[in-house]
Amino acid sequence: MSKISLLPAVQQFLDRQHAHFIDGQAYLGDTTQSIEVIDPATEQPVARVYTGNKAIVDMAVASAKAAFLGSWAQTSPYHRGVILNRMADIIEAHTEELAQIETLCTGKSIHLSRMLDVGQTAVALRYYAGWATKIHGETITPSLPSMQGEKYTAWTHKEPVGVVAGITPWNFSTMIAFWKIGAALATGCTIVIKPSEFTPLTLLRVAELAKEAGLPDGVLNIINGLGDLGQNLIAHPDIAKVSFTGSVTTGIAVGKSAMAANLTRCTLELGGKNAAALLEDVNIDMAVNGLIHAGFVHQGQVCAAPERIYVPSSRIDEVLDKLGQALSHMKIGSPLDDSVQLGPLSNKPQYDKILHYIEKAKQESRIAFGGRALEGPGFFVEPTLVLATSHNESLMHEETFGPVISLMPYDDEEQLISWMNDSEFGLGASLWTNDLSKSLRMIPRIQAGMIWVNMHTFLDPAVPFGGYKASGIGRELGCAFIDEYTELKSVMICF
Repeated sequence: MSKISLLPAVQQFLDRQHAHFIDGQAYLGDTTQSIEVIDPATEQPVARVYTGNKAIVDMAVASAKAAFLGSWAQTSPYHRGVILNRMADIIEAHTEELAQIETLCTGKSIHLSRMLDVGQTAVALRYYAGWATKIHGETITPSLPSMQGEKYTAWTHKEPVGVVAGITPWNFSTMIAFWKIGAALATGCTIVIKPSEFTPLTLLRVAELAKEAGLPDGVLNIINGLGDLGQNLIAHPDIAKVSFTGSVTTGIAVGKSAMAANLTRCTLELGGKNAAALLEDVNIDMAVNGLIHAGFVHQGQVCAAPERIYVPSSRIDEVLDKLGQALSHMKIGSPLDDSVQLGPLSNKPQYDKILHYIEKAKQESRIAFGGRALEGPGFFVEPTLVLATSHNESLMHEETFGPVISLMPYDDEEQLISWMNDSEFGLGASLWTNDLSKSLRMIPRIQAGMIWVNMHTFLDPAVPFGGYKASGIGRELGCAFIDEYTELKSVMICF
């Protein structure tokens, strides 16, 4: 199949001037500094976005605060859910347009942009819409003694925290943003989102569509810029919560800034060095197929993707052979080609990082497959398999966040559990086996926030997502989001 043509609406959008979306309208601001948005498949600019400053942050937060106290506070939970469902409808109606913009920014395959960044955004919005009318407290009967015949009753009430700051990554810029937007809006909060400087475009278009769906002005605001803009947003006195998705280093800095600003609560969804363990009875063909899809989707630029695969020593050669065969048939090329399975890395810093880790692997381990950058334009790197000879090697501990998977043979299950837990991270892990009893006994011993059995990476809006240890604080998705975006108020009455 040949490369698809851009829709006229996409080209028209790219040709516009871009900056921010504040108080229900596009806003250019007054700065002359800008960011070039680079297509990672061609290394050519596709658009330019003007960056913001502290004045832009103040304007966006003021807009969100006014909506929180005004129009959105006056919108009933039922109508909040209706608007979220309308937003899902209009996003689905513009699937191809949004998917093409997303692919141009991220290098994500067009079918993945359609399915995840657009399709799962709509699914998440519908999930949050259902919760809008179901956020409630509880009634309590206190045990206070009655002195003169008086009685007591109590209840709890969950109230929206206020204006939320959302800081989102470049890998799934729309879907992850709407985990935060949906959670904030369903609970009655308003939000200011700062996208990654590498992927600033899709959310600007989605914000326009949200207005068309009936979202009141100021409820959703988008500001664009570099790291200093995010710092100004986190430190703003009217920000009640920060929700950040990104690297551990940046996440720690975000958490410190939030606490220093105003003891601002924060949710941090950070990195992972996720383990996949094949047990002795595993169906190798099923596991290889599953791990290929989980490990190399979006070129491995997925925080929950498996980066370390533990294989029984007796089966390591078979697994390496079958993984290598599967990877040799993967088509690498333009992400705008529907038949392509592996596109470019999303940006130049990420490309350089992956090449650095491949060089490390050549020094410390053995490259079993791939390990080369492709010639020509674009940030293309072959899918790479590394056979580790020691668990102390860099690629068994440091997050690559790319199309590089390390395999390690093991001899007994106690060694396996020890190695799986030997990581500063604890985001996800998977077990591949037909022995349900064994997997159920191992799950409590694995230090990770998400455990899959005979699958990996798949997420569902109804299932909370987040990690142990350096992989973050708090949870996104599932009903767990309610506690992250509300304050719990207790009421006691004597009568």
